[in-house]
Amino acid sequence: MREGILRSKSVIRAMSLVPREEFLPEEVKPEAYVDAPLPIGYGQTTSALHMTAMFCEYAELSLGENVLEIGGGCGYMSCVYAEVVAASDQPRERWGHVWSAEIIEELARVAQENIRRCGYSERVDVVHADASLGLPEHAPYDAIIVTSAAPTVPQEIIDQLRAGGCLLIPVGEIYHYQRLIKVRKNPDGTVDREELGGVAFVPMRGRAGWKG
Repeated sequence: MREGILRSKSVIRAMSLVPREEFLPEEVKPEAYVDAPLPIGYGQTTSALHMTAMFCEYAELSLGENVLEIGGGCGYMSCVYAEVVAASDQPRERWGHVWSAEIIEELARVAQENIRRCGYSERVDVVHADASLGLPEHAPYDAIIVTSAAPTVPQEIIDQLRAGGCLLIPVGEIYHYQRLIKVRKNPDGTVDREELGGVAFVPMRGRAGWKG
């Protein structure tokens, strides 16, 4: 991890507890704690360790919250979020929940098995779906985290945020400069947007994603 990147004790705990190697293909397991994106098959990657931690902190995750992850990948990041919002050292009545949507059916199956094997299936649900416009059946969410780069910020996703909730989404050109955008929904339904810096993510697929 990059020195000084973590401030939240709950995020430090979650990053320490969730075994990244258990979510990776055999050939990249030796690199599990390299702070870099790693390939997980199907042309996808799981984000660098520092980015996983930053997502937790930028989204202001806390115990008891409900989270939507759009682009679940191998399930690792879903379980880190779950260890913050549904911490294993807290009683179940205080737990929140993570819904993790993955558009690639085979990868969704891999994620589901990883999550089950690592003991997070009560706290994380994997959904095989195009969630580029959100997952309204479980809304509203306290936080929505998008792990692929979209052309714009879909209003449909903002609509699924609870008042006071946060959306994190990379926005920008495919394989070019992208910006990580934080959207906070105010009690009156208006939003505040903040640019958190440059990032590089795979392109979003689906209805709100890049075409072609």
